[in-house]
Amino acid sequence: MIGQPSSSSTDMARAHAILRRLEVGVRRAAESVAGGDYRSAFRGKGMEFDQVVKYEYGDDVRDIDWKVTARLGEPYRKKYIEEREVTLFLVFEDSVSLRFGSGERTKRESLLEVAAMLGLLTSLNRDRLGVVYASPEQCWIAEPARGRRAVMHNCAKLLEQTPSEAWMDPAAGDCVVPWKKVFATAPRHSAIFWMGDFPPRPAPAGWSAMRERYELVGIRADDPWERTFPEVSGLTVFDPVSSRLMVLDAYSTEQRRAHAAWIGDRELAWEALFPAPRERMVMGTEEKTLEALSAFLRRRRGPR
Repeated sequence: MIGQPSSSSTDMARAHAILRRLEVGVRRAAESVAGGDYRSAFRGKGMEFDQVVKYEYGDDVRDIDWKVTARLGEPYRKKYIEEREVTLFLVFEDSVSLRFGSGERTKRESLLEVAAMLGLLTSLNRDRLGVVYASPEQCWIAEPARGRRAVMHNCAKLLEQTPSEAWMDPAAGDCVVPWKKVFATAPRHSAIFWMGDFPPRPAPAGWSAMRERYELVGIRADDPWERTFPEVSGLTVFDPVSSRLMVLDAYSTEQRRAHAAWIGDRELAWEALFPAPRERMVMGTEEKTLEALSAFLRRRRGPR
């Protein structure tokens, strides 16, 4: 069902409190590293072409006009004026698998903190923020909004959502992101951040058209146990995806082989969705969120 997000005054107040706490650190970072990285990371399609000028040392190599350079025999670059506002969409796929965490944070908590920081950076840069939320229980879209109050409200809507408990309901289905609705709502050249677990699966229908219309970025949170099979034996864990208990065995060749195969399949599907490294952000649940996000935004500033 696509509709309004479930909420309560207590949950909304808690979400706003989290945002206010994060805003202090993000505001400081936005005035130095992260804010500049954010603006540069999405500058390419947000500028209006003005004229061609000689390339000088320190100019962005992405702006070089190779046809003019070849014709004149020396480097020239395109000059842009009046950066248009960026519209950023956070697409949060809240699957039950995000509730896993072998350490202090679950994957879901890590991704929500990234989402909150992106929302705050959007607000500080006076851009527009939209949110798409999909879980097995519900699906809703908050249309793009500008201004601190409206952006914070959209972020708070996301943060207040309760985690999925689909394993308790045999009739619950999978998360289904309403991509047709996103395509109809998001303006051309929007930056769309798809956040989720990204299990091995085909690309959504119409993905090639989405790639032509938008700047697409995938953000995934990885737990250390997903990267390396845990060196434990006899530990019973609950798998929310299969809704069953499992006993981990570090000495089991079968379990290690299945783990390695899953990693390989997952990476192939992940890179098929987002072929360029600048389109993919993988954050460990043990990493500091602001540092990981700043590092990713710096990578996006590099050559395309």
